[in-house]
Amino acid sequence: MAEPPDSGGVGSGGVGCRLGVLLSPRARADALVGWQGADLKIRVSAPPAAGAANQALLRFLAGLLDISIGRLRLAAGSRSRRKIVAIEGLSETELLRRLPAPAENRHEAK
Repeated sequence: MAEPPDSGGVGSGGVGCRLGVLLSPRARADALVGWQGADLKIRVSAPPAAGAANQALLRFLAGLLDISIGRLRLAAGSRSRRKIVAIEGLSETELLRRLPAPAENRHEAK
């Protein structure tokens, strides 16, 4: 039986987890924009040609999550702005702890 397509967002997958990403290439600088729905929006300065933006995304996420780039793999969306990144050896709980909370879940002091 075929697996259903991955819907993105954050989820577990085998010995790690998956993260949905909306990628904007050719930005002024690499930056974490924040959450857009269930996906993390990230900008990279690299162009999309020859997979440069995909590699820049993996390098950026490795630094953001403080893990080796070898633990990250593009699981889906190599030619799309919307990507699924597989993260080896990191639980969904640990992934969410290392990322900024989505705006709707933040409680700001007033």
